[in-house]
Amino acid sequence: MNKLILPRSVKRAYTRDNGMLTFDRQTVDSAGAFLVGELERLDQRLHEPLASVTWSRDIDLREDVSIADEVSSFTNSSFAAAGGASPNGKSWIGKDANAIQGVALDIGKTAHPLTLWGMELGWTLPELASAQRLGRPVDQQKFAGMQLKYQMDVDEQVYIGDTQLGLYGLANSPQVSATNVVNGASASPLWSSKTPDEILADVNTLLNGAWLAAGYAVVPDKLLLPPAKFSYLVSQKVSSAGNISILQFLKDNSLSNSINGRPLDIQPCKWLSGRGAGSTDRMVAYSQDQNRVRFPLVPLQRTPLEYRGITQLTYYYGRLGAVEWVYPETASYADGI
Repeated sequence: MNKLILPRSVKRAYTRDNGMLTFDRQTVDSAGAFLVGELERLDQRLHEPLASVTWSRDIDLREDVSIADEVSSFTNSSFAAAGGASPNGKSWIGKDANAIQGVALDIGKTAHPLTLWGMELGWTLPELASAQRLGRPVDQQKFAGMQLKYQMDVDEQVYIGDTQLGLYGLANSPQVSATNVVNGASASPLWSSKTPDEILADVNTLLNGAWLAAGYAVVPDKLLLPPAKFSYLVSQKVSSAGNISILQFLKDNSLSNSINGRPLDIQPCKWLSGRGAGSTDRMVAYSQDQNRVRFPLVPLQRTPLEYRGITQLTYYYGRLGAVEWVYPETASYADGI
């Protein structure tokens, strides 16, 4: 007996979202909502992108600038004084002298722009509500992202300046003299082919060059190296029988330790890899002193929170200057290490 199959009745589907409460894909993603399986363990910690900034370690700030300033400047004074009987001699005078030499003064000014930096932070109320429900605050995460972008921009500005603005930094200033290291006994300038004594000679030659250019007034107390070269110095011992690394050997036996009375401060810097002539690695020797070199910076400020429809907005802004080499002769570059 054949069985009669009746067609199923068509049922209409209805939403059960209390009316018009809907979220698009962008809203769900930005709030951090994910489908989690029953046997899945989701780590609730928020993992931010990996990044490293070292500008605050390697330079002092000039803090007298304000958000109202558009230019930061400083002056350098030059003196000239002729001798007495001999123009190049000492300023001797007689008891009855009526024509006495004076001092000539020339003051030059150097100015750099203080460029505005700003970023908008915004989120919609549905985003904020979803993030609160999930326990992942979208406002704090966007603030953390803004802070990371700011720190990375300042880091780049300090070390290499800005190409579009025509500004330079610690690692590439045309005011600082640059030389190439000499070949070692292996006929190579690379530190991986040199002995510890030859590496020490390279460092002391660099320090001595800046000392000479400064009229033997200042010896650099800081040395920045590419990370790969820094790692090599840490991992290599002075000799097979030695118990100290080449890094410690350089700190203890550098010209800086003898003149300044403290070990040379040697630090790694990612901006020095391929920064030298011919895309070679560069090392930088300088004196970390606000009177020698500094960076003008206006700290970040923010506007009050404002509403535009269902969006909350706030703006962070500040000013970034350019590295001010007050005495560029106290620094020196060496390429080819």
